[in-house]
Amino acid sequence: MSTVTGTTTGAGPVRLTGTAHTTLHPATEARITGGFWAARRRTNAEVSIPQGPAKLEEAGNLANLRAAADGKGTFTGDFQFQDSDVHKWLEAASWQLADNPSDTQLTANVEELTSLLAAAQEADGYLQTFYQVKHPELRWRELDWGHELYCAGHLVQAAVAHHRATGRQELLDVAVRFAALIDSVFGPDKEIDGIDGHPEIETALVELYRETGERRWLDLASYFVDRRGHGLLNSGVDRGHDRDPGQPYWQDHVPVREARTVAGHAVRQLYLLAGATDLAAETGDPELRAAMEQLWQAMVETKTYLTGGVGSRHEGEAFGDPYELPPDRAYAETCAAIASVQWSWRMALLTGEAKYSDLVERTLFNGFLSGVALDGDRWLYVNPLQVREDYDARPGDQAARRTPWFRCACCPPNVMRLLASLPHYVASGDAEGAQLHQYATGVYAAGGGTVRVETDYPWNGRISVTVEEAPADRDWTLSLRLPSWCTEFAVMLPDGAAPAESGDGWVRVRHRWSAGDTVVLDLAMAPRITHPDPRTDAVRGCVAIERGPLVHCLEGVDQEAGVRLDDVTLSPAASLTADARPDLLGGVTVVTAEGRRRSDGSSVRLTAVPYHAWANRDEGAMRVWIPTS
Repeated sequence: MSTVTGTTTGAGPVRLTGTAHTTLHPATEARITGGFWAARRRTNAEVSIPQGPAKLEEAGNLANLRAAADGKGTFTGDFQFQDSDVHKWLEAASWQLADNPSDTQLTANVEELTSLLAAAQEADGYLQTFYQVKHPELRWRELDWGHELYCAGHLVQAAVAHHRATGRQELLDVAVRFAALIDSVFGPDKEIDGIDGHPEIETALVELYRETGERRWLDLASYFVDRRGHGLLNSGVDRGHDRDPGQPYWQDHVPVREARTVAGHAVRQLYLLAGATDLAAETGDPELRAAMEQLWQAMVETKTYLTGGVGSRHEGEAFGDPYELPPDRAYAETCAAIASVQWSWRMALLTGEAKYSDLVERTLFNGFLSGVALDGDRWLYVNPLQVREDYDARPGDQAARRTPWFRCACCPPNVMRLLASLPHYVASGDAEGAQLHQYATGVYAAGGGTVRVETDYPWNGRISVTVEEAPADRDWTLSLRLPSWCTEFAVMLPDGAAPAESGDGWVRVRHRWSAGDTVVLDLAMAPRITHPDPRTDAVRGCVAIERGPLVHCLEGVDQEAGVRLDDVTLSPAASLTADARPDLLGGVTVVTAEGRRRSDGSSVRLTAVPYHAWANRDEGAMRVWIPTS
């Protein structure tokens, strides 16, 4: 496997049409070439993605496709949506091929699975092995739990990625045939007036419209968005489910335009809202846009963990009530963090507001990245903010321990596809210039110019941006997001540049640029104490430690001998010290502070590591929120 040095994602997961009603457009070229994210993406490319085909074979996903293709064999696995893991891996592999098109092994794997999908597809375009192999009599009969449109959506997204990354048509042809069948079956005057229990098809259809130019895919996406919330999914119970989870579980309790807060299954909710935002972007629908802004604000203010994780209930993998954010019972599914990033990025493009990319940063560095081990070979399904001493998972819970794969393996290939496409989320452009939303060493072309970024972020707050190309006949604006966590910063400008304008979350430098002109943004990175919202009962009287974009946590393994995490306290006025530890967890900066034992009042030195790096050593206790002394 060759080493990854960067990626070109001019055609990333979101490709807006020329008539889109958005403030910003994604970069036309993006390459991450070094630093923190390049290292994590290299592990994704060299360890995580290559293991995909073997894992899918072992779990029976590929056997199911062969059974559908040749009419022999039985269905393997417990879930109707087994095929979606194949589709997500194909999407990840396709974005990776944009990185390294000369990777012959990855190319062969993608071609093999594409051929297998084409062989498994029925003559009318249908493709879902559970209903082809095990229950053909129930096709389109179990829309609540069946995941047929969900799997179709992931197939479409994989096909679009493959077409954009390689220019090849085979997988796109499979996806279009399935989409055409769906379009012939679903609609107000067609065989089925209904929706899928798991949103996903909505955003996929908008992207298929963007890729093919066929308006019917946008219209079909609009139908699915607007039919949700009308009580169409009311059967509730099927085999394997002994209770009706209620209509909020699958966002069928209130129309999208009328909703005032996020509810139900977190991943389903956020996939739906990403699709609705895509729809608002392409149609300019002001009512839909206003609803998205309302829902996002409600989520961030009342239902989001410090790590950016969402979903506070194991039951139903669901959002809870406002401020119901227990650290030890947090579900915070890795897939929900990914869905949050996808939605917030679409909102950033739609509105141009920096707050959406603030949440992308928080989620990427914390609630998302904790989902994959440093070795790229083990995973977390749930991402709690506390694991107690002598932790024992409750029956039926997803354990807060890393595992090589899952019976329900939605998270690993989902992580793979986000890391493989990550450069797409860094920069954007508009008629005035380019905007840097995230900070990663690399080269980004947007807004008619090209910039080169060099930084050791998130360990260091210095970001150096060199303009390699910009319009020669006019002023051009370079905008750098000022993170909401930052209270002190400095900007160094090239000779002759006007003072930087800072406001609304952006540092904007407008200038007549020459090649080689450099702007340096220095963000103060002192560690800080963070207090919770007092309405969050579960952590009232606690504090957390942060540094830059990173949330830190205490792990039992880092503390002095005999120290138990359920016995320590930390003063809100504690002095914090940051120390670089190149020997620890692949190289991290730790934060140390003097705390106390609750039991006897004695002082103890506490060491906090970045939250994304927890659970990479011995299993043990962990906590983000620390009681105050």
